[in-house]
Amino acid sequence: MTVPTAIAVTSADLVLPPADPQTPHATVLQPPGARSLDASLADVQQLLARHGHVIVVCPTSAPPAVAQRLRAVRGLLESDRIALVTTDLPPLGAAVLVRQLRQLAVCDFSAGVLASAARLLAHYIYAGAVLGSVSRLDRVPVSLSSHLKGWLPGAHFGVLAGPTPQIVRVGGKNEQLLAGPEFATRLLVARGQLQTDWPATALAPAWRIQGAAQEVALPGTSPAWWGTGKLVEFVAYLSDLPVLYQLVASVRRETCHWCGMELIGDRCGFCAASPSPTPASGAGAATGAGAVP
Repeated sequence: MTVPTAIAVTSADLVLPPADPQTPHATVLQPPGARSLDASLADVQQLLARHGHVIVVCPTSAPPAVAQRLRAVRGLLESDRIALVTTDLPPLGAAVLVRQLRQLAVCDFSAGVLASAARLLAHYIYAGAVLGSVSRLDRVPVSLSSHLKGWLPGAHFGVLAGPTPQIVRVGGKNEQLLAGPEFATRLLVARGQLQTDWPATALAPAWRIQGAAQEVALPGTSPAWWGTGKLVEFVAYLSDLPVLYQLVASVRRETCHWCGMELIGDRCGFCAASPSPTPASGAGAATGAGAVP
């Protein structure tokens, strides 16, 4: 099977098992400490020769040297066929985003639409974790009272990093649930050192999750991202390719005035330029928000 656009990642943690036999693999680009610059150039050149365009997904939490290497490779190759897509999602959520892009790579979307679709898809990924402490959590807004409760022995917290940050106390008579998606999703769970089934027993029924929760290995970067190893990470996401296709296809496409690539939303996935304002540009096109499935 020939895939026109290659999906590459900066860590093996971002590669989940394929959703179906048609889901292509993602190429893992080795970090600067494990790969010389010349070798990295050769790796990307090979991808370009084989696929035509390359979309590299790099979490904003990755070490600065990783992003610097990617920019250096793109600059030295002088190629406008390499898209560097960053994401603020936590590790498991970022891996789900990568798998969705892999699923969509076999569709008839251009490389430009696929790259700019990453920001749209992230709005429909509910990524969070159950934490044994929030005292070192600095990537999600945490109130002072929650910080103080985080020092109490046995305290557990349900935290949602996106699309809207939330934090609730788990357990006890006054337990609250995180506000979840209003559309059908599936649940992915990765267990750390915390012993709890809260995502499957409490969250899944409240969020009307389809089917049983699927368990995967905890990404190696998750403890650092969440500030503790005592966690269970979870993600509610759209899993069916027809739904993902409809979501992306529902957004009006434009041509980037700077690099000429197709795009959806408010930013080109290849050169990061915003589309030229036109009278026809509506709120949906400006925000990149499609219809909720």
